[in-house]
Amino acid sequence: MPTYDDQIKAAFDPEAFRAAGKRVVDILADHLAASDPAVRPRVLAYEDPETMLAAWANRFGPAPSTPFPELLPEILARSNDLLHPRYVGHQCTTALPLAALAGFAGQFLNNGSAVYEMGPVNTAMERHLVRWMAGLAGWGTGADGVLTNGGSIGNLTALLAARQAAADRDVWREGLGPEGGGAVLVSEQSHYSVRRAVAIMGLGEDAAVPVAVDDRFHMTADGLELAWAEAGRRGRRPFAVVANGCSTATGSYDDLEVVGEFAARRGLWFHVDGAHGAGALLSAKYRCLLRGLERADSFIWDAHKNLLMPALITAVLFRDGRRSYEAFSQKASYLFERESREEWFNFAHRTLECTKTMMGLRLFASLAAYGTDFFAGYVTAMWDLARDFAARLRRAGDFEIAVEPESNIVCFRYLKPGQEDGNTLQRRIRRALLERGTFYVVQTELGGRLWLRCTLINPRTTAADLEALLDEIRSLA
Repeated sequence: MPTYDDQIKAAFDPEAFRAAGKRVVDILADHLAASDPAVRPRVLAYEDPETMLAAWANRFGPAPSTPFPELLPEILARSNDLLHPRYVGHQCTTALPLAALAGFAGQFLNNGSAVYEMGPVNTAMERHLVRWMAGLAGWGTGADGVLTNGGSIGNLTALLAARQAAADRDVWREGLGPEGGGAVLVSEQSHYSVRRAVAIMGLGEDAAVPVAVDDRFHMTADGLELAWAEAGRRGRRPFAVVANGCSTATGSYDDLEVVGEFAARRGLWFHVDGAHGAGALLSAKYRCLLRGLERADSFIWDAHKNLLMPALITAVLFRDGRRSYEAFSQKASYLFERESREEWFNFAHRTLECTKTMMGLRLFASLAAYGTDFFAGYVTAMWDLARDFAARLRRAGDFEIAVEPESNIVCFRYLKPGQEDGNTLQRRIRRALLERGTFYVVQTELGGRLWLRCTLINPRTTAADLEALLDEIRSLA
């Protein structure tokens, strides 16, 4: 019976680690090679939650049971294959293999990056990434920001700073005060994380005042004025407006120049949720979609949505970098020696996390290895593919699209002759696709109508894959 000391020695044995690592990389490389419809037709092998739960019961106990290289094939077989070109569902990208390796190295080092002393290399990398992203937005050297774990935290961080900027007291120390909070004007098409952030801030759901959109799902000048008036009727004074760059459901970009002009006239903080669509900044062809972003006070950008990064890596960026310290402001003498504004290198002053993974390492290493033009080409290709797919749907005659795509998201419906309940048909098609597993698509509801929804985010997805999807839908319908 091995002693505890023997077990620790074996767990950290370099040669055992080397051997296991080689086996794991070989298994993953084989999985990558097989992520092709001709080799592995199924994107996923769907199992209901209870079956999946039962499959992993009693897998560990007091004694060792299964070495990881032996467990990994089953994990792969039962997981969604985001590497597969016919995974065209949610907005979580295919991860660059190199980025996954960089993430592995970061987890191996395990340098927390909220405090400089704990993660010096990643801190420097993150600083350069933030400045690069802010520069793409057209901001000057006074801009600043941080990387955080996901768009929900990113939106919350920006709106906390917006509230403090509008307040006549130190909200962090003194609270909201007897008059309560204000309001945030949000598009009807905003991601639910924006409304959730408003509720988390203690303002109540009523403080998220919806702004009506046009038939292309853009906020309008009239809609903004009506929402301002509605906030007044609710007894609230708005302190921020949030625009989509782009929206989650349809991939539509609000006119940031219109929203920016309204925000300036009304004295509002202007935040842009660019979690999905900010990648267009890299594309010479599509950066015009974000014209007006330079007027924003803050925006977020998810690298795990349009920069081929493993989840989660979100940049939350501020045009006036001093504002980035106002979301989370407190003293922790055991960590910090100086005032927070003097310590750009201690990110804990500006993020929710007290421990941060080395998320910047993944993106920095990938940019260094491939260059920014590689990612610009990727964004342009995916946005182009969405437009080509929409044109294909229009030509087909038995499909309709919800709106001309502006990003890499396409919403469409199958039109079956004699079918009266189109929503039920789309729901049945989507369920059948899920059960068959040869494609993965999702759905969304717009104006009471259900639409099939594709996010074209895998650089290996081709027009031929999308044509096969239409044939599959016809056969299922």
